Amino acid sequence: MKKVLLLIASAAVMASACCGPKSPQDKLTVNDKKIDALIAQMTLEEKVNMLHSKTNMSSAGVERLGIADMNYADGPFGIREEGQPNGFMSAGWTLDSATYFPTGSALAATWSEELAYKYGTGMGKEARLRGKDVILGPAVNIQRLPVGGLSEDPILSAALALEYTKGCQDEGTAVCIKHFAVNNQETNRGSVDAQLDERTLREIYLKPFERAIIEGGAMSVMPAYNKVNGDYCSENEHLLNEILRGEWGFKGFTVSDWGGTHSTMGAMLHGLNVQMTGSNYLGQPVIDSIKAGKLTEEMVNEKVKQILRVRYAIEAVPADVANTVMTSQPECQDIAKQVAEKSIVLLKNEGKVLPICKDVKKIAVIGQNAVLKTQSGGMGAGVKALYEVTPLEGICKRAGEGVEVKYAPGYKNFPGRRWGPAPAVKDPLEADAIDEKADPKLLAEAVLLAKEADLVIFFGGTNKNIETEGSDRTTIKLPCGQEELIQALYTANKNLATVLISGGPTDLQVLEPNSPAIVQGWWNGTEGGTALAEVLFGDIAPSGKLPFTFPKQLEDSPAYALGNFPDKNAGGDLFSLLYRPDVMKMSREERQKLIDAMPKPVSKYTERFYVGYRWFDTKEIAPMYAFGHGLSYVNFAYSDVNAKAGKDVVKVTVNVKNEGEMPADEVVQLYVSRPEAQVEWPVKELKAFQRVTLAAGETKTVTLSIPVKDLRYWDEGLNAWNLEHGKLNILVGSASDDIRVCTDVAI
Repeated sequence: MKKVLLLIASAAVMASACCGPKSPQDKLTVNDKKIDALIAQMTLEEKVNMLHSKTNMSSAGVERLGIADMNYADGPFGIREEGQPNGFMSAGWTLDSATYFPTGSALAATWSEELAYKYGTGMGKEARLRGKDVILGPAVNIQRLPVGGLSEDPILSAALALEYTKGCQDEGTAVCIKHFAVNNQETNRGSVDAQLDERTLREIYLKPFERAIIEGGAMSVMPAYNKVNGDYCSENEHLLNEILRGEWGFKGFTVSDWGGTHSTMGAMLHGLNVQMTGSNYLGQPVIDSIKAGKLTEEMVNEKVKQILRVRYAIEAVPADVANTVMTSQPECQDIAKQVAEKSIVLLKNEGKVLPICKDVKKIAVIGQNAVLKTQSGGMGAGVKALYEVTPLEGICKRAGEGVEVKYAPGYKNFPGRRWGPAPAVKDPLEADAIDEKADPKLLAEAVLLAKEADLVIFFGGTNKNIETEGSDRTTIKLPCGQEELIQALYTANKNLATVLISGGPTDLQVLEPNSPAIVQGWWNGTEGGTALAEVLFGDIAPSGKLPFTFPKQLEDSPAYALGNFPDKNAGGDLFSLLYRPDVMKMSREERQKLIDAMPKPVSKYTERFYVGYRWFDTKEIAPMYAFGHGLSYVNFAYSDVNAKAGKDVVKVTVNVKNEGEMPADEVVQLYVSRPEAQVEWPVKELKAFQRVTLAAGETKTVTLSIPVKDLRYWDEGLNAWNLEHGKLNILVGSASDDIRVCTDVAI
């Protein structure tokens, strides 16, 4: 990429550099004179020692100069329990039980900037109690595939990433926003080369990072494992130097994912500050390269300066203060509950099966997902939660006296890939394969219970061993005979509701005609069961909206339809390979041979910006449930939409009325289309949204603002942002496929 890109600064960075107030990134430079004086006192060895890990979750300071170590907290949905210094095994502490917050897809389903901010504050508070300086999160990558991701839309993802970042850093903990960038698959994540055009990169995949860094002042960034257009993200000149530091004005530091550093020269020259973990690249080899004249000490000084900017922006927690009280705090548990309450999506409710009426005296709860805890599982970050309310516990507590609740497991649970030794005695409720047929005995027991009940609540979906870091699902079909079970339950009792517990979409072609009501319940954190019961019993109206499309089948999604995924040669996962006990005992040369032997596939993003609903709408492919979909127990009426275009913003007002008999939230969504465009665009794109609370019968005027800069496209001929003038259709509604009112405006 031409160096001319370094001259193209964003409007926000340009403004702050000229005469306006300093940007959030510029706040990191207030201690630069002090930092320069400190660096002048440091030896080369002390400076280089700051460029790599000290322990598995820290990098070094300089004790003799009073510079504290940098302590990292694994996230992003709860502060991970303390591990041993040189690994991920539990240290066995008693005060490190944290609040388990709903996972990323659940937060995205709230469509709430306010809750994203609160979520960030909760994470930041608990990190401080543990003496942590940096949270390794939020993870904000776009969901390109139905098998993983935060949201499929950059406007939604960017808004939530910004508020999470602000909330966390307002509590005195730095975020490490990840994984930068185009980390859209787990398959071969350590070696895959994501190849895409510049317009798609800018408009879709970089937006969440851009807002969190420029507007939110994110202090650190984690480059992804993968390559982008030929270069590993940890040494990608275009991403780290030209865009991140050059255009966006990033003043903090970058830290590699664990095992994601690949060379000394590449990392030093192309934007990496800290190698995690080990020192084989950014340790002694840096000193040797300086002696050989290949690198300069000034390069090291600049990297140390960027680290120290964050070190002095984040107050170090003294060792005798950290870890003196329980990590999980009541106010944070309440935030987790609020997010869970607002995330639950009512997909379908024929015959008004929900909310549970007072005539229901016998409830049959079927399915292991009603009792399985989701705070941990699979590989990667989990939470040692202080407590977790399961769906069954929540239902039993809320049902109260006079309502009988009986439970049957219904199906076996697939354990996925094990990360520890197998139990001595196999659990009889454990499946041998993900596609194992329904167990006849469990099915018969569930059907008998269903026949005797006034209402059946079936809990289906996946688990955290199926949707896990390090691998992608090969199917989104419901596992372990769940489809056969739901058909049998519906035959036994038509008064049936399904609650899906999963992180992403599932194939509902069999379930949908066999379940009058369907709820998407997510992995909803420490108070997940409480929040779910509140919605099922009608204490609150469901108000979550899908942050991604539920396709009818996996093959309908763009990357699958175009043959861009799955990779033809799926290899092992880099992270799990490097941290296997046998591999950790190998020599550096032996480990490198294993890494070099991994497949190095190319993933071509030929669908371009037609991601998620953009693809389904443009190609006229009907999904199972559309992006933004989510029902309530009330109806909302939209009227009187007006739009006015100014120089910097398009303002849209619309009246929304709650026509029901209970208070409820609606998420008002604004999409745009361009009927006269000469430039290629999707049929429509989300450009603004707002969650609004309405009392029964209340009408509110909702104001939505579209920054004109968000209407631009990346002009690859100019190598810069450009605005296409002309007619803009304003489409306002309750989902991408449920537009209620329209108007036009000229830009």
